[in-house]
Amino acid sequence: MPSNKLLHILLILALVAGHAACGGDDSGSSSGGGTPPAPPVVSGDNVLAITVNGSLCSSNSYINKPCLSVTICTPGTSTCQTINDILLDTGDSGLRIFKQVLSVSLTPVTSGGNPVAECIQYVDGSSVWGPVKVAGVVLGNEPAVQVPIQVIDSTFGTASAGCSGAYQTPADAGYNGTLGVSFFAQDCGTACSTGTAIGIYYACSGATCNGTAVALANQVQNPVALLPVDNNGVIVQLPSVPASGSPSVNGYLVLGIGTRSNNVPSAVTAYAADASGNFITSFTGIDYTGFIDTGSNGLFFPSPSLPDCTTYSGWFCPSSTQNLSATNKGASGAPSGVTSFQIANFETLFVTTTNNVFDDIGGDNVDFDWGLPFHLGRNVYIGIEGKASSLGTGPYWAY
Repeated sequence: MPSNKLLHILLILALVAGHAACGGDDSGSSSGGGTPPAPPVVSGDNVLAITVNGSLCSSNSYINKPCLSVTICTPGTSTCQTINDILLDTGDSGLRIFKQVLSVSLTPVTSGGNPVAECIQYVDGSSVWGPVKVAGVVLGNEPAVQVPIQVIDSTFGTASAGCSGAYQTPADAGYNGTLGVSFFAQDCGTACSTGTAIGIYYACSGATCNGTAVALANQVQNPVALLPVDNNGVIVQLPSVPASGSPSVNGYLVLGIGTRSNNVPSAVTAYAADASGNFITSFTGIDYTGFIDTGSNGLFFPSPSLPDCTTYSGWFCPSSTQNLSATNKGASGAPSGVTSFQIANFETLFVTTTNNVFDDIGGDNVDFDWGLPFHLGRNVYIGIEGKASSLGTGPYWAY
């Protein structure tokens, strides 16, 4: 399925909230180059395995799909379950799990005595709706943290207008849930703790749900920010792939930056993000809003010179592979660095290979979205807001 998957949360929500503008094994064989080796083995309690279209994905519902597993527990107990097919999304904050795959009891978050629900909308037009509940969340072998998560349940109360078409099942979405590890501690922030008409949080009395303010501590939160030690950011480590792609690749999500011997930064440049979770990408002499996001499965950017595919709308299909470059800049305009990349013919790759992981596919977008392909062959650091490391104080990306 060649879905143009953009899981960056709608810009309008980000600007209102002052938070991020983000938002089965494959048995096929490569038709050119085979499966590249994984990055050097990284071990430790703070390391989670990532498989892009690999063993931690229940299905290859779309290409360039990074999956991992998380353990969910009834708060304060050892009653837990481990769930695979969780999409790694560095463009969002917080854990979201479909009700259908949960088997442990969780504690509802309430406002004025009524359960709280949340509507999250994505730029591809999709959305998720459901109650906010407290869970014990275990990442790797780190200590469990007690954190509000969203249980995705389209039948809960009456969904707000923005989520009237929300995903109903894991099959609809193509995953069992998402783990948002962006550089924001909550998925909304101070606007949602003071405003009731933001369009994100609702208090539900029976089937009636009305906008509500929710305290920061009760909002869906990035569980990494709550860890006792490795709480200042994450590192996404993925290998490179051949020009024709690969069936799957294996990599790592490393928790913490400079907190242990396995996450010490080396030879990278940090690019500060602004309050909305963006930096600057200059392409063809024009400055665009830019961001880096594993939840987007291509490189999405404005490019009138690149033709769209005939069959697969929204993807680029140049007659030959195009060698391009753009300059990323910190939110203040510095530092800056040139990034070279390629865009190949999506239709040719998708139709003529049985591969699922590509570093040279892209499509149209109004902003510059450095999606999953950007991460292949790189270590990408995400520094959490207000937390310091040798790379600076978050929010920032570094690579």
